[in-house]
Amino acid sequence: MSIEDRAKATGKNIEGKAQEALGNITGDPEDKAKGKAKQAESEVRHSVEDVKDNVKEKLN
Repeated sequence: MSIEDRAKATGKNIEGKAQEALGNITGDPEDKAKGKAKQAESEVRHSVEDVKDNVKEKLN
């Protein structure tokens, strides 16, 4: 996995955590849900990149 892709996924996770926290502070359920969705997207991106890395290792 490229470092750039991992950085983007990590950034999305941080963005999601911040948005969820804002939703908790303001009581806005939409912000909380969007924040959790961004965190889930980040996890999926990390998983995809892990699979890519594993395949690449096996091919070498």
